[in-house]
Amino acid sequence: MAAGIRDKQTVALKRMLNFNVPPVKNSTGEPVWKVLIYDRFGQDIISPLLSVKELRDMGITLHLLLHSDRDAIPDVPAVYFVMPTEENIDRMCQDLRNQLYESYYLNFISAISRSKLEDIANAAIGANAVTQVAKVFDQYLNFITLEDDMFVLCNQNKELVSYRAINRPDITDTEMETIMDTIVDSLFCFFVTLGAIPIIRCSRGTAAEMVAVKLDKKLRENLRDARNSLFTGDTLGAGQFSFQRPLLVLVDRNIDLATPLHHTWTYQALVHDVLDFHLNRVNLEESIGMESSPAGARPKKKNKKSYDLTASDKFWQKHKGSPFPEVAESVQQELESYRAQEDEVKRLKSIMGIEGEDEGAISMLSDNTAKLTSAVSSLPELLEKKRLIDLHTNVATAVLEHIKSRKLDVYFEYEEKIMSKSTLDKSLLDMISDPDGTPEDKMRLFLIYYISSAQAPSEIDLEQYKKALMDAGCNLAPLSYIKQWKAFTKMASAPTSYGNTTPKPLGLFSRVMNTGSQFVMEGVKNLVLKQQNLPVTRILDNLMEMKSNPETDDYRYFDPKMLRGSDSSVPRNKNPFQEAIVFIVGGGNYIEYQNLIDYIKGKQGKHVLYGCSELFNATQFIKQLSQLGQK
Repeated sequence: MAAGIRDKQTVALKRMLNFNVPPVKNSTGEPVWKVLIYDRFGQDIISPLLSVKELRDMGITLHLLLHSDRDAIPDVPAVYFVMPTEENIDRMCQDLRNQLYESYYLNFISAISRSKLEDIANAAIGANAVTQVAKVFDQYLNFITLEDDMFVLCNQNKELVSYRAINRPDITDTEMETIMDTIVDSLFCFFVTLGAIPIIRCSRGTAAEMVAVKLDKKLRENLRDARNSLFTGDTLGAGQFSFQRPLLVLVDRNIDLATPLHHTWTYQALVHDVLDFHLNRVNLEESIGMESSPAGARPKKKNKKSYDLTASDKFWQKHKGSPFPEVAESVQQELESYRAQEDEVKRLKSIMGIEGEDEGAISMLSDNTAKLTSAVSSLPELLEKKRLIDLHTNVATAVLEHIKSRKLDVYFEYEEKIMSKSTLDKSLLDMISDPDGTPEDKMRLFLIYYISSAQAPSEIDLEQYKKALMDAGCNLAPLSYIKQWKAFTKMASAPTSYGNTTPKPLGLFSRVMNTGSQFVMEGVKNLVLKQQNLPVTRILDNLMEMKSNPETDDYRYFDPKMLRGSDSSVPRNKNPFQEAIVFIVGGGNYIEYQNLIDYIKGKQGKHVLYGCSELFNATQFIKQLSQLGQK
């Protein structure tokens, strides 16, 4: 795991695009030109990792969706990267019959069954194309990497493995099996790509436990089959950590429903909460000024812009976990340092344009030539810097508009107080009946209060809250689901605690406010976060550091390498783990991810990966809750 999962998956993709042989670094020749054919699943896996330019460097001239109308290109090899589904296989067989390409390299995102392989073989024989099918590979890449230390299972059809799908009251056993198999298949792919066999821990009596049992069985079967095992020899990370195995903690979303509803204060989580942020790409609508349009004219159309927030974006990597006020300040500082560099180049240019042959000018020239040369050579760097500053100015401004119009700082601070059981300076009823604020924000606030209160409010109080929520325009369906959920979990376990620290307001933004800042922050609280561990982080800490804690003591323990699976919660391994993967069955969010990253920063030489079956923000989660709550 020293090499992040992003690197490993990228290496695997590059090898696949190079006809499944590792690309040679020093070859000077042109790459082999080829076309890439993928389905939506393949597209989602590749797009966060490889840019179009990188694909071109690998020799990909065209990348097309499998189910689009494609013309024959008879003298070019085609690399396919698709899921082994019925309709994909049919379409590939059709391509063979139509003799679209010179040769076919078929790569399946997840393992293909024997019967489907036979279908392809029959089609190839029928189309007289056996010699053209060059290679057929199972790639085991059925998961999407978003960060060095974060992955999500799927984006297409994610409603099939969503929180709602797993928690539907009327779900049948076979449907549940299918969901669990889908999750396990992706997790299996993840560990094949990581090249490690984990030790698995999970809570009892939850969907996470079902995933653990199935994953343990699948890993065990693969290890048994020595001839075809995917975990031998060269794949095992070249002995990098083969002696020290990672810990996989499977957590059920139900242990903490408050965090996904929580308003947030860090940059990446805010972008995900209030903007359209999806597979590392943020889509913004830029409103064009209304002032110039005459009265009665139709408002101008909004421009849609999308930006990629990637690993190569240094500003993003540095600040995605920072509190928003810090981000605004940093953008401003970057802008100032950029302007200073730009002025320097302009100054040199004006000196170089000197007329007149006087001595002074000539001696200045020789000094400045060296300076100008270095200034010119740093131009590409400057332009890139400018691009990033513009990008983050736009994104941060869009986030700020939401914070101000929805008073998100107030909600964030209030929820933190509720979750840490501090005294509230304003009653919850007042917050809900305040004329400002959107119905959804109020609902989120109330649900957090309801979930994290040890005693549920009395019926009389609840009616009062309900009336206030209705008056504020809220849909009460999520509440009826949470009510059932709370009654059920009350029997199962005690409510989770959220630590007892609250954010400290540092006074309003004074520093950023002064001269000519891009961001008008007045009225927004400058809140500073204190590190406190969320439930998921606490569970990880107990299991990774082998701490005894009633919360995690009865977690089941699986070791797929042990010959006989013994079912006990007694860990064989007594040493603390260096690496861990936390996986949330039922959906995760950037708040938890950030919390884990902050936690592990304090631990020397330890690594954590965060994964989830789907990534949702509060709006999407509330939608799922209200579907569950509808009678």
